[in-house]
Amino acid sequence: MNAPLRLPTRPFAPVELRPLALAVIIPTLNECDNVAPLLAALDRALAGREWEAIFVDDGSTDGTQGEIETLARHRRDIRLIRRHGRRGLSTAIIEGMMATTAPVVAAIDADMQHDEAILPRLHDAVLAGADIAVGTRYANGGSTGEWDKSRVRKSEIATRLAAAITQTRVSDPMSGFFVVRREAVLAAVPHMSGVGFKVLLDLLASSPQPLAVAEVPYTFRSRQAGASKLDSMVALEYLLLLVDKITHGAVPARMILFLAVGAVGLIVNLAALDMLLNGAGFTFRAAQTAAVALSILFNFALNNWLTYNDRRLRGLAWLRGLATFTLVCGIGAIAQVGISEMVYDERRIWWIGGLAGAAVGAVWNYAASSFLTWRRA
Repeated sequence: MNAPLRLPTRPFAPVELRPLALAVIIPTLNECDNVAPLLAALDRALAGREWEAIFVDDGSTDGTQGEIETLARHRRDIRLIRRHGRRGLSTAIIEGMMATTAPVVAAIDADMQHDEAILPRLHDAVLAGADIAVGTRYANGGSTGEWDKSRVRKSEIATRLAAAITQTRVSDPMSGFFVVRREAVLAAVPHMSGVGFKVLLDLLASSPQPLAVAEVPYTFRSRQAGASKLDSMVALEYLLLLVDKITHGAVPARMILFLAVGAVGLIVNLAALDMLLNGAGFTFRAAQTAAVALSILFNFALNNWLTYNDRRLRGLAWLRGLATFTLVCGIGAIAQVGISEMVYDERRIWWIGGLAGAAVGAVWNYAASSFLTWRRA
């Protein structure tokens, strides 16, 4: 009978395991040159605390993911979440906060503009009883740094608008630098829209209960490396977030954009019809057919760039998307005519029938294209 297999044993040095106290969520998009300096700064600021860094990357193409992985090979407190087919700073932060068991979570930008040195004070404020501690540029001792007057003015206007919908008094509801109890995040997430860059505003306005807020002033710094991700979409996304919070999500922000694009597409349709019919001498059927095709192409392209920016289709996927969007619109047109006729037969008022058909067609086009054309990967 064979002797039982004995595995060699070796002594292990006792390791003191302390519970994780803080998770720092860092959204990234092409921030390769900032990763190592930020981690070094966080190490200095959070020395003596049990913490982890969770990077949430939205498909960087400059080597950011590789840089994070290289650093993570030498330590266990760095994690990387790779996102595919979706983008957005707010949703990245939310996903990072949902991916940790730490009782307290922090949000900080990767571009070194937030002063990581105040993280201990923010963390201590939450440990002392605050639900959320905000790094503020507008309280006494805080500053927007090297911003020009135009940017300061725009920020002040946005801050005043934000103050009208938050359930708590905070001097800087537009801040992207804060520490919060994870339980407060879990309670708010089902009501959050995840639109745009202003996750703090979304969180404060979505919390079922008003949050106890502490504030720590800091000076906003200039970007250390890389290019800013702010563009013309930021202001639009901010306004959509305000609408979403004011209406309590009754009408999804994405649907508002989709309907706005459809309204512009109608103008394109009528302009093309007029040009082809009265300018080029086409028959009405030919002119209308061409105008409809042009408006569908216009609507698809603009929705792909604007409404579904985080799911934008490229290459062959763009062509497949156009095909499915055209199919969806075709079915929507049939449904629109049918509903219009049914309502008209019932009420005998043409414009009520027309509006009813248009409403059904718009809702169908939005719902079906969201599922078929721009469905999440």
